[in-house]
Amino acid sequence: MPSLVQFLPLFPFFFLISFCVSHGPFLPKAIILPVNKDPFTFQYVTQVYRGTHLAPIKLVVNLGGSFLWADCGLTSQKLVPCNSLKCSMTKPNGCTNKICGVQQENPFTKVATIGQLAEDNFAVEFIDELKTGSIASIHQFLFSCASTSLLQGLARGAKGMLGLGNSRIALPSQLSDAFGFQRKFALCLSDSNGAIISGESPYLSLLGHDVSRSMLYTPLISSKDGVAEEYYINVKSIKISGKKLSLNISLFTMDEEGHGGTKISTISPFTTLKSSIYEKFVEAYERFGISMGLIKVEPVAPFGLCFSAKGVDLTKVGPDVPTIDLVLQSEMVKWRIYGRNSMVKVNDEVMCLGILDGGVNQKASIVIGGHQLEDNLLEFNLGISMLGFTSSLSMSETSCSDFMFSKDEAFDS
Repeated sequence: MPSLVQFLPLFPFFFLISFCVSHGPFLPKAIILPVNKDPFTFQYVTQVYRGTHLAPIKLVVNLGGSFLWADCGLTSQKLVPCNSLKCSMTKPNGCTNKICGVQQENPFTKVATIGQLAEDNFAVEFIDELKTGSIASIHQFLFSCASTSLLQGLARGAKGMLGLGNSRIALPSQLSDAFGFQRKFALCLSDSNGAIISGESPYLSLLGHDVSRSMLYTPLISSKDGVAEEYYINVKSIKISGKKLSLNISLFTMDEEGHGGTKISTISPFTTLKSSIYEKFVEAYERFGISMGLIKVEPVAPFGLCFSAKGVDLTKVGPDVPTIDLVLQSEMVKWRIYGRNSMVKVNDEVMCLGILDGGVNQKASIVIGGHQLEDNLLEFNLGISMLGFTSSLSMSETSCSDFMFSKDEAFDS
């Protein structure tokens, strides 16, 4: 298991500082990782610190990823042997020279390789009462060593991917083991800066507004075998401008083979719908949009439906367009998508519906992608398998980019 060993401030040079008291080490109340959106790939990138000298390393965030994988290079990692307790915490995929192997994938290129399970010093930023922006170091953090070739397709400067999935060696579980946190974390993305938070929920101090009071909650859904490292929710129906669409509701339920259901993803830049859902959805959205006075224009790839942006009123939740509701366990619990999250500005004259056709073979019926997640605070409570969500923070006149970081916590994406 990872263990807490030291705390260091975020200065140009790292100096060891003591937070120990007579009865044990100081433990942070919460961990916070700044997240930047790469403007070229639309990937979400964070930064941690690694190795003996805790050098910064950029990683692409994978909400459903099983673990952290990174290009190892010449660093201080120690490889984990086969048939060890730590190897058994993963889903080992063979042994090479008595070293535990795990399958790792780049979801953008769809390339998968067998990596070596390793452990090393890792450090992440933490929040204390003074909000000093220090970092907490974890010894024996488990991750996978990847070859440089697996980095193809990642955002510039990224050296791997940070998995936040529901697995024993994903970041949330290892932070819980190291610091005694509950197994929960929050994700708040934006089109510029955002954050990942684990531990206590200091939304009031970080956002200047207690958005937790406006959260709704819905169960996280497991696959039929009870194992789901990615995050699914149970959408019952879809509404546009308050009107329920006539859809094949059986597609909303995950079947025995794990097909169907609604997945939340940071890998897909936009929400995608299985073709049979998309066709009816986009037809209805076009009809409701035209009824509101929107003017349809030629679509701009990759989008399938676009409107003229001229003369469209702007509200605090984006352009005044039809709202989309993902109705969850009851009519009282719905994820509402306003214009800020449904529309993508192509240029000053054109805006497009940021919901795409995922094809007939898309495994999940609905994949809620990055653009629709932005400026929505999501809280994943793995201990009780619940998702808390706010819908658009713009309703509260705040944003995920409003997180109050110290000046040293920013990084160049």
